[in-house]
Amino acid sequence: MTAVLEAEAIRISEQVRLDQLKTAKERNKWGQFATPPILSFDIAHYAWKLLKRREGLFSFFDPALGTGSFYSAFLQVFPHDRIEAATGIELDKPFAEAAKTIWRKEGLKVIQGDFTQQQPATPHNVTLTNPPYVRHHHLLAEEKIRLGELAQAVTGLKLSGLSGLYCYFLLIAHEWLADNGLAVWLIPSEFMDVNYGKVVKRYLTECVTLIQIHRFSPSDVQFDDALVSSAIVVFEKRKAKPDDTAVFSFGGTLSAPAKTENVTLDQLRATPKWTALPQQGNGNGHKAATVTLGDLFSVRRGLATGNNDFFIVLRDKLKALGIPACFVRPILPSPRYMPLEVVDTEADGWPVIDPQLALIDCELSEDEINRKYPRLAEYLEAGKQQGIHEGYLTSHRSPWYMQEKREPAPFVCTYMGRNRERPFRFIWNRSKATVANVYLALYPKPSIADKVTEKAREVLEALRAIHPDHFFSQGRVYGGGLYKMEPAELMRLPADSLAKILGIKASHQQKSLF
Repeated sequence: MTAVLEAEAIRISEQVRLDQLKTAKERNKWGQFATPPILSFDIAHYAWKLLKRREGLFSFFDPALGTGSFYSAFLQVFPHDRIEAATGIELDKPFAEAAKTIWRKEGLKVIQGDFTQQQPATPHNVTLTNPPYVRHHHLLAEEKIRLGELAQAVTGLKLSGLSGLYCYFLLIAHEWLADNGLAVWLIPSEFMDVNYGKVVKRYLTECVTLIQIHRFSPSDVQFDDALVSSAIVVFEKRKAKPDDTAVFSFGGTLSAPAKTENVTLDQLRATPKWTALPQQGNGNGHKAATVTLGDLFSVRRGLATGNNDFFIVLRDKLKALGIPACFVRPILPSPRYMPLEVVDTEADGWPVIDPQLALIDCELSEDEINRKYPRLAEYLEAGKQQGIHEGYLTSHRSPWYMQEKREPAPFVCTYMGRNRERPFRFIWNRSKATVANVYLALYPKPSIADKVTEKAREVLEALRAIHPDHFFSQGRVYGGGLYKMEPAELMRLPADSLAKILGIKASHQQKSLF
């Protein structure tokens, strides 16, 4: 054990040195976020608790070895006379060379190369790993196709092109794991909620036996330089039985979670958002909703301008910039500069707020603008000199300076927030101001629009009274406690009290609203 601890001390030192060779941006692109030693040890200790009563020897595997944090923990926890073999694969050559040097005497076979390009050898029965967290936009299109075909060949499941690299790793590693072998994966928890994660969830409920998913508290970011909330996924390579249950835990550590819940496979398949497990609202007296916000409102993200600094200007600067008033419309400031919960209106529809912001929006051709509005043409030309017209959104618009249509909404909700007690804010917008995509716009269904206008103050209070637990169960959360809510998620929030205010009977809401 002394030799292992000495090697671990060297490994930690090498990890620091190698991390410093890349910028944070470069390591983000590579998906390199080193697993803290205390977390690696907790995972290895948990794996040993599950396996110690099994007969036979254990062989270790890590497809994203790094400097060998998990192998170090494995050696510290598993008895040496029970270890048969160990293999690790690492793409980054300096990391692979460091791991070879550090662990050569401790029996680790290190393969330098791309895990997804390797041919599986004899399957291993213990996989402990933290795969690279590379977002899909850092993967080339042809690479996504290759990875997707390989994952499908191994599992029969087809991943979405929006999947991160860790999803491909998880499925491809299936053939590296021996039958009845144990795998523990440290991965971003976002797969539990997002659409591309549906295939990963199918894998965990159809191809293997899910034992436990532990989700860390969003405020407890496991990696100092990664703004992701992490989850530990534990499963065995065997077909699940109909009566199998999985443990979902939250907060604390894998070995000592703050909250747990046993969930059947049927429950899992019926739960669209796994981050709702274990149920956060237990004991709060929440009842199942019969009316949702989606029954009462259509919800859309605010408009994406393509470049807020260019297209959104102070209203009192329009004249100086030579931008005619007929080519702008009012827009609310971002939530950080929005202290109001009720935005009143001036006679012309502009919001009573300081400062007032104007959104540039023109449908005329550049030739016509050049002839009739030379000052506006100068402003647009200055934007072209900055390359704004070549941006992703602007390059797909014709003309490039015309904005998408987003009518003023009587109520808007902030798109993200960090305050756990009140993560999202509702605002009553009495003006004709539109909103950017940092807000969600709520438009009442036509059949109740007049009632919503008549009882707008009560509607606002009912929206503000929605319990935070409902937001947590439907929205998504990122590292550091950043909560986000998409339109479809907001529409799933309960609205029974709001329906009552509007005089809508729950048993007739479908007929009443549609």
